[in-house]
Amino acid sequence: MILGGFLFFSVSIGGTIAWVFSKLFQHTTQGLSLLCGGFLVGLLVLDIIPSSFQMYKSFGMLLGILIGYLIFQLLSSLFHPTNHQNPSVSLLAIAMVIHTIPISLTIGNLLGNSALSITMTASIILHHLPEGFALTTASLSQSGRLWKLFIYFIGFSIFFVFFVFIGQYWNLTIKAQGMLMGLSIGLIGTASISEFILHHVRSVTLKSFMTYILFGYFLSYMFHTFVG
Repeated sequence: MILGGFLFFSVSIGGTIAWVFSKLFQHTTQGLSLLCGGFLVGLLVLDIIPSSFQMYKSFGMLLGILIGYLIFQLLSSLFHPTNHQNPSVSLLAIAMVIHTIPISLTIGNLLGNSALSITMTASIILHHLPEGFALTTASLSQSGRLWKLFIYFIGFSIFFVFFVFIGQYWNLTIKAQGMLMGLSIGLIGTASISEFILHHVRSVTLKSFMTYILFGYFLSYMFHTFVG
């Protein structure tokens, strides 16, 4: 439960930072969407994809990415024709949860080990700041309500604690972990490119388009540098 509290604290800090930046774009949801898209692309390129391919086998990762892409396309086709509020934020939240499963199980295996201690706690806090930032930016870009965001953060923390508990009794195979990471990459990548970037490519000028995306990517780089 304490670790879940640390994670909730971490994503909340990331969310607060996103809220501050949103004030710079308070007159344009397109700007927030593009900012989120650029940030997510940076998160994938600078952190998630390189570290995942170092840890897991390529075949499982690629298969997971394909499955994630297909899931996103399927759900998008089901939601978009009847609902103006697209499912990208909810799918992004699901992708974030999936992304935390391997590390949650690892922490569960290490509980009681001195290797966890302060270093692991600090790592948990720092490495989940970007998730809070991305999810908050995505929600604000679609005029999402704060109470829904709060529920996302609570659910995020509960799933984290749940899989830490599971990790004390069950080891997930490397192949399965690789597929899960690939699945999260597929969902995050498709959401960032399809929903947050391409969806708004004609809504702003080319100069504004590039500025928002590059600024989001730069923020991701700053997070990566700070955490790394």
